[in-house]
Amino acid sequence: MGTEVLLPCPGGLAEWRRGGTILGTAPAPGLALPNASLAHEGHYSCHHPGTGETWATICLRLGYPPPPPAIECWATSYPQAVNCSWALSPDPLLDTDFVVTYRHGTETGECERTGPRGCSFGDLQVFSLTPYVVNVTAVNPLGTSLALLPFLLENIIKPDPPEALQVCPVPGEPTKLQLHWSPPASWPFPDYFPLKYHLRYTRGEDSVPTLVGPLELPSHTLADVEPGTLHHVQVAARDAADSGELSAWSEPVSGTGWQGP
Repeated sequence: MGTEVLLPCPGGLAEWRRGGTILGTAPAPGLALPNASLAHEGHYSCHHPGTGETWATICLRLGYPPPPPAIECWATSYPQAVNCSWALSPDPLLDTDFVVTYRHGTETGECERTGPRGCSFGDLQVFSLTPYVVNVTAVNPLGTSLALLPFLLENIIKPDPPEALQVCPVPGEPTKLQLHWSPPASWPFPDYFPLKYHLRYTRGEDSVPTLVGPLELPSHTLADVEPGTLHHVQVAARDAADSGELSAWSEPVSGTGWQGP
């Protein structure tokens, strides 16, 4: 886009149409569209200027060659699988296909697609000092580009947020709240690869959170609750060995301390 586009016609001087609208005539080799933009997209045809016989039809779509993909990979289901996704910026505006593979030492494999711009692969070697390398190649009618993302498996551990957070009053204790939650369902072996947890909560309309943790167990009692004030609580998880990154925070759950019978 932004350059001249030539629509070829196999005849000589031709009448050009876009849809049902006559654009005029143009000599060989075809119709030139200077400084082409998205406004020029559409169905074009060239015809014999006397008889109207159709010589050629063209569907014009404009865009760019694909830029190198921006890749992210996370082991949200460590040690079972690595999940990768990628984005293109700027958007090439054309249908773009992707070929995604990974390499670990001399072993190579295909990353199984999980969506238009996502994939997953398993059969992982934990604690390996040999990096994995993910290759995403983008292909469209105007060109090809690729990007590589190398990583050590333990460096990309990032659990999903913990689930089923409950915020419960403690009978007879107006300054306490009992919290319970579960490890993310996507974390397959919490007994063998334990998680530790972090809490954050705010009081009423206060926008500054209080942080608690790390915690080894999926429960905790807040002992500094302001009586009668709504508290908004979130929880996040991280590999217990501090590998990788903290998960995203769970959706907030709110609760108020015990207020009597």
